[in-house]
Amino acid sequence: MFPLILLLGAALLLMVAGTLGLAAKARASWGQMSATALTCLGGALGAAVCLDVLLFLNGPAPVLTVRAVYPNWPLHFRLDPLSAFFALPVFVMAAAGSVYGQGYWNERRHPRTGRRLRFFYGLFVAGMVLVTVADDGLAFIMAWEIMALASFFLIATEDQNPACRQAAWIYFVATHLATLLLMALFALLHAASGSFLLVPLPAAAGWKIETALFLLALVGFGLKAGIMPLHFWLPGAHAQAPSHISALLSGVLLKIGIYGLLRILTLLPHPPALWGVMVLILGSINALLGVVYALGQHDMKRLLAYHSIENIGIILMGLGVAMIGAATDHPVWEVLGIAGCLLHVWNHALFKSLLFFSAGSVISAARTRQIDALGGLARHMAWSSNLFLVGALAICGLPPLNGFVSELLVYLGLFHPTAGKDSGIWALISADAVILAVVGSLAVACFVKVYGVVFLGSPRTERAAKVHESPGSMIAPMLLLAGLCGLVGVFPLVVLVPLSHAAAVWMGRAHVQGMLIRAFPWGTLTVLNFSMVVVAVAIFYLVRISRRFIPVASAPTWGCGYSATGSRMQYTGTSFAGILVGLWSWVLRPLAHGKTPIGLFPKPIEYETEIPPFITDRATHTLWHYIKLGTRPIRWLQQGSVQQYLFYMLAAVVVLLALIPFGNLFARLWGH
Repeated sequence: MFPLILLLGAALLLMVAGTLGLAAKARASWGQMSATALTCLGGALGAAVCLDVLLFLNGPAPVLTVRAVYPNWPLHFRLDPLSAFFALPVFVMAAAGSVYGQGYWNERRHPRTGRRLRFFYGLFVAGMVLVTVADDGLAFIMAWEIMALASFFLIATEDQNPACRQAAWIYFVATHLATLLLMALFALLHAASGSFLLVPLPAAAGWKIETALFLLALVGFGLKAGIMPLHFWLPGAHAQAPSHISALLSGVLLKIGIYGLLRILTLLPHPPALWGVMVLILGSINALLGVVYALGQHDMKRLLAYHSIENIGIILMGLGVAMIGAATDHPVWEVLGIAGCLLHVWNHALFKSLLFFSAGSVISAARTRQIDALGGLARHMAWSSNLFLVGALAICGLPPLNGFVSELLVYLGLFHPTAGKDSGIWALISADAVILAVVGSLAVACFVKVYGVVFLGSPRTERAAKVHESPGSMIAPMLLLAGLCGLVGVFPLVVLVPLSHAAAVWMGRAHVQGMLIRAFPWGTLTVLNFSMVVVAVAIFYLVRISRRFIPVASAPTWGCGYSATGSRMQYTGTSFAGILVGLWSWVLRPLAHGKTPIGLFPKPIEYETEIPPFITDRATHTLWHYIKLGTRPIRWLQQGSVQQYLFYMLAAVVVLLALIPFGNLFARLWGH
């Protein structure tokens, strides 16, 4: 029980840190520094507890029962390796984001919002920690609501901006729709098991109850994880929130949805292969459409948000393979799939937070998120550009960084069924391997575009030409995350023990570590990645040394009759990705504004393309149009009278009470 108490104490420290930050006066730097110190202390304590559980826990998981809130309805908490696996990145990113915020969202520059942000920051990360250790429906919903409401206020930090307010309210609707579905989930779980505790269902519950629970979990947690088409809140929220909050939203919050889905799946005794096929198809759609939508974005943070959707798809592909393996009794498929799923949770938290931190560094210096308004930043922001490059290589799944390791696990999970061909679904799984390869190649193209347009070439605006490097408080967390990306990539054996312990909880098997060692080339991969690093470092220093002795001539890069080049002669992000966006125009449906230049000496024109979000800008608007047309005959009911609205509420309650006998009859029929 002691590790669980320490972890809850760490969560309490995070809450206290936020409250202390709120108590300080505006523009008082001591409040921000004190909140950062307490957040780092809580993060270090919580991370140490999680590592201890992941590495050394033997025997049953510690359990704690709290009766102080509702004596007749106690709250239950449990810390097993699966909980610790998801709680660890929460603590690490909370501490890193707090230090980053010292420079990015300094109290003196943001006196109106600084204290409020720190307060909800503490509540947000503490709520996520409590979700991972909640062991009954009431505790889970309470922690979920703390997390949901705090993140809403964090997204709405710059509430003077209409676009920010709109993104926050869309998220508010999405997260509370998820809450309603989870309430239904836990109510059905109570009806089937007789308890709100998160314990496995009895075998006699029946496939109808299990299917209903799975679908409620898939949609409810899918809204939080950003599974398409439930992702409609995600691009706007990630783009409008402060960058270190965007890092937490993408790197950690989305994984809480994955955690909830995994936890519910451990409670269902007979998951059929069809569920795994469904998750695998959803993951493939997420991964492919996520990267395709990212290609067409002009906003740096919105582009990264769509890549979060892509990586959630990769996580779901691993989970789908694991579910198919569990249903068809193929333990190698199961262990490779769940290991790839879980490790990509960690890896995505690392490299996506690094990318958002790097993007925040650019935005802080250049005061714009528009890719085509930047350029040449590497000359003045060497640290930020190099660290962004590390994150870009990692998210593209290139060796020797961590993204390659987890994607290789998923690849092997997808390829293994095709080698034996002993299952009727091998063709589907092999097709998903091809989709994952296409996703990787499109991700490389997307980040070549971003890095080339933002950091290379010449500045496109005067502000981009006057940027400066970010302070050390912003660079230090980025260095930490880049180092962890390299550590997991070059020495993947460091994650073998915690990964196998977390996978064992989901699989319900012992000796998972031995299965992972036999199924994945840990040692060979370590040797290859380490050799690659040594060769790269050797080439780098040989080039530097050779430049001391071999003179380097300089010449213009363009000599076709031009006396000097300019920034207008460079590729923009739009032109670089134009061909790929055109190939996928049947999905993206881009909108163009402006006229095509005509003649040998055309007049100056403005031409712009945009990729409107399908759900919010097309499907929702169309649906709302038809709803208004359909409800026009009953518009007379809306009279603006409070008394009349109270009467409507009373009538609704009476109708619901009258329907209770029919609900009981339906429940009996459903049970049979």
